[in-house]
Amino acid sequence: MTRIWFITGASAGIGRVLAEAVLAHGDRVVATARRPETLADLAETHPADVLALPCDVTQADQVKGAVAKAVEWAGRIDVLVNNAGHGLVGALEELSDEQVERVLNTNVRGVLTVTRAVLPHMRARREGHIVQLSSVGGVVGNPGHALYATSKFALEGMSEALAGEVGALGIRVLIVEPGPFRTEFTGRSMEFSEPIEDYRETPAGRLREHFSRQHGRQPNDPRRLADAVIRLVDEPDAPLRLPLGPEAVNRIRDKLRRQLADLERWEKLSLDTRYPED
Repeated sequence: MTRIWFITGASAGIGRVLAEAVLAHGDRVVATARRPETLADLAETHPADVLALPCDVTQADQVKGAVAKAVEWAGRIDVLVNNAGHGLVGALEELSDEQVERVLNTNVRGVLTVTRAVLPHMRARREGHIVQLSSVGGVVGNPGHALYATSKFALEGMSEALAGEVGALGIRVLIVEPGPFRTEFTGRSMEFSEPIEDYRETPAGRLREHFSRQHGRQPNDPRRLADAVIRLVDEPDAPLRLPLGPEAVNRIRDKLRRQLADLERWEKLSLDTRYPED
């Protein structure tokens, strides 16, 4: 069966690579971006299989309009990919109020808005798949990436709860947790805070330098990520979470091991919370 994919942030990076892979797979795509002209070449190359729409995920009316046009064009949405996101590097104290709002509005509220707009259509059909582009930073909080972690941890919690809410209605959820993939994320898609000198030699300061050096040298291929997502959408036993890339797998495994060790080490204290017996 030909699937209809609704992909946010499809103008570049993982969103664009995924849209191209989906088309090569024989499916159809509603490709959305804040500036739809960035999708013109994709729509011109695949005029029957691509609907390019403006969709700023922070604008609820625009989101609802895009979803309505997608359903009118294709009759349904089979797969929603919440890919649109905003990066921000800086110690928590360095961040401006405006930067905080931009990240949370896009990475958290934007995902909520799009998901809630699509869910009624999937629920009515008792079928659908929601793919949430999280990050290894949604499991492991990196110093210097605290607000990005805030947004992705929120996405993970929301998506885990959502999976439990809609699973009985035939709707599945997949949380994708990539490590470093070679996209524009550390380039034009990344924002940096105004540095405070005291943080320069701390882990937060070193992360700033790492991201500056990493752009264009990330070791993982976004096409492999796209292939993995397409495979799991077709997989009835797909997991809730999919770390991608050795860096993500290793960092998540290390964190879970440390967390389990702490849980066991301090279990006696953790369990000692009851009222004394009468």
